[in-house]
Amino acid sequence: MITRSAAQLFSAIFHYCDRTFVSAVLGLRFTAVFSDAFSESKRLAMQAFGAEVLVEPSENGRITPELIARMKARAYALAKEPGSYYADQFGSPDVRAGYKPMGREIVKALGADINMFVAAVGTGAALMGTVDGMRAAGANPAVIALEPLQSALLTTGKGGPHRIEGIGVGFAPPFIDQSQLREVRAIDEERAFVMCRRLAREAGVFCGGSTGLNVAAAIDLAAEMGPGKRIVTLGCDSGAKYLGGHIYEDHATSGCLNI
Repeated sequence: MITRSAAQLFSAIFHYCDRTFVSAVLGLRFTAVFSDAFSESKRLAMQAFGAEVLVEPSENGRITPELIARMKARAYALAKEPGSYYADQFGSPDVRAGYKPMGREIVKALGADINMFVAAVGTGAALMGTVDGMRAAGANPAVIALEPLQSALLTTGKGGPHRIEGIGVGFAPPFIDQSQLREVRAIDEERAFVMCRRLAREAGVFCGGSTGLNVAAAIDLAAEMGPGKRIVTLGCDSGAKYLGGHIYEDHATSGCLNI
């Protein structure tokens, strides 16, 4: 089984197969096309689970459209080998559908009075699939897509180098339906990283860069909308996956930072 990602998809697939004994019974081997632009702790975790991790080199640790294209080409080449299966998070319609239950769960927890849903996009499946579930449960929020300012393809037409894993892939997100978006916003990645550290220290929320970006944007929008409005965003993954990297390493002993 072959994946190309910053390790989130691999983790989900591997944990499912491992817990259901599928990998042991069928003798599945996992190969992840990865990059040194992504967190080193993610690479170590995949290798600890027994995966073969193929690392594509980056330019100065940045995620670029050219890097994503190389990863894609390498994964496609591997998938042509006999007995291989490519888990294509950018092409399978099941990816968007998989987020629909989360949208229903959000409405069940908060009620249908949700004014806005805002989230950063990689494939766009988390944003659109969650909205699908919210609408099926009776909510009808305005939808805002987010991207890194350093790779603002949707807002400027041009991708660029950045450091927020899982988003800003350098091409149009395949699951985005722009007709359903009120707006696309570009947020500076440095604001996202500062927000990660602030969330950990002030709120006990330990997260990665895309979550920091989501929360920074949600706070901006809340200030613009004023009191009495409800904005929902996503906490994408754990900050434990980014220890030893640039988000937390240089700030381990510093005090809280304001934005």
